[in-house]
Amino acid sequence: MPTAPISMRKLKEILRLKYSCKLSHRQIATSLSVSPSIVSKYACKSAELDITYWPLDEKWDDHALQQAFFKTKPRLKGFTIPDWSLVQQELRPKTMTLLLLWEEYKERHAEGFYSYTHFCRQYKAWLKCQKPSMRQNHKAGEKLFVDYCGPTMSIVDTSTGECRTAQVFVAVMGASNYTYAEATYSQKLEDWVMSHARCFEFLGGVPELIIPDNLKSAVTKPCRYEPDLNPTYQQLATHYDTVIVPARPYKPKDKAKAEVGVQIVERWIMARLRNETFFSLRQLNLKIQALLVDLNQRKMKKHPGSRLSQFDAIDRPALKPLPTQPYSYTLVKQVSVHIDYHVEIEKHYYSVPHTLIKQKLEAHASGKLVTLYHQGIRVAVHPRSYREGAHTTLDLHMPIAHQKQQQWTPQRFERWASKFGTSTEQFVMQLMQAKKHPEQSYRACMGLLSLGKKFSDQRLEAACHRALTTGVTRVKQVKSILEKGLDKQPLPQAQGDLLQDIDHKNIRGNHYYH
Repeated sequence: MPTAPISMRKLKEILRLKYSCKLSHRQIATSLSVSPSIVSKYACKSAELDITYWPLDEKWDDHALQQAFFKTKPRLKGFTIPDWSLVQQELRPKTMTLLLLWEEYKERHAEGFYSYTHFCRQYKAWLKCQKPSMRQNHKAGEKLFVDYCGPTMSIVDTSTGECRTAQVFVAVMGASNYTYAEATYSQKLEDWVMSHARCFEFLGGVPELIIPDNLKSAVTKPCRYEPDLNPTYQQLATHYDTVIVPARPYKPKDKAKAEVGVQIVERWIMARLRNETFFSLRQLNLKIQALLVDLNQRKMKKHPGSRLSQFDAIDRPALKPLPTQPYSYTLVKQVSVHIDYHVEIEKHYYSVPHTLIKQKLEAHASGKLVTLYHQGIRVAVHPRSYREGAHTTLDLHMPIAHQKQQQWTPQRFERWASKFGTSTEQFVMQLMQAKKHPEQSYRACMGLLSLGKKFSDQRLEAACHRALTTGVTRVKQVKSILEKGLDKQPLPQAQGDLLQDIDHKNIRGNHYYH
């Protein structure tokens, strides 16, 4: 079967991690949740195109990369790898043999299968890798393990007395066990990402790898083999030129350093603060920072010196320098264009060109701007708004018919009608006041004022004057006045009460009914 193409984002990440971070193909594959063969395929292709550097030249935009890398013939996969855990399970009965399992495997995968000898050899090699725990040897400045503590801290609101919980973020360097901790109000994406940024400032540099858990703020699609990183979290890694390799779900040994670091923070910091009352997040973090200094300077039992001395000797010299530009939090998410050519970002609606209806866009929302991209090309920029349920719309994004409709307002109709005369203006105002919403009278107003093209301005003014005098309220009646020439006739005289001068006992008069 053909190999599924990767996204443009992952292609760029392959090039960045290979030529900027100098990672191996397997490390890149682990970070991006793709197979090493995919990485090798695009690395070879980039070498053929003389793309052996990062950042890319301006000529290599998304369209050029699309044409160069993805217009290739698909390749067929190789042999099918058996599920060794299922093989082990099938071998438990005494009557089952590897030969029988291999024959069944060969029948299921006739298009590509291992020989019996290689099948047995691969199974034995897999068995040797099971159960025994592997002691991890951490290189200097290589890995930073991050996680949250299970227990929470309490913060009391001084105005209402309400008690609010705070999460404790923990980061541990792999080689030196140097620890960082801070409290945030939640584990949401912004708190999670900004905790990383403050941690890098605390360390004074950036490690090569970050090992997080599979929480939602880090991983959009949790998977044991192919977790998909949150795009905002991945953008943080790009800014700091580091690599994120999530631990496997339900595999605490993948991040043993973080597990131990969390336990130490809970015992040596949170336990000491259990009887204290805090009234702000800043007050709590100042106390955590003070205890963190004591924790990192405390002499370790199984290692020489303290965490701080080990960090200064091992990790600090090997860390990458911090970027010259400080990190600014930017929410990156995929959005869909609705039929009203707007996209929703945190319950506010922003317009995009109407030709993109039902398309998928990538939104970058910073503190001041919202920028929208389609296939790597910027299609819209708006000021950031936090008004829930409101719309930010540019006229250029509308269809032509919508633009024209948007330009009509009650004030514009009144100004147009005033050019004909006072009576025409009053009749237009009467039309708009007759409806609950002025927009519902726009068609009637346009129909009335368009009569000035067929008849003269003076005749339309005279017809409106006659309509106001005689109580006419509909445009069709004004048109009838013009067609019959009644606007040229004198206005009817008011008829008096013919019974006023008659005196008779059977004539009561209108005063009788008051």
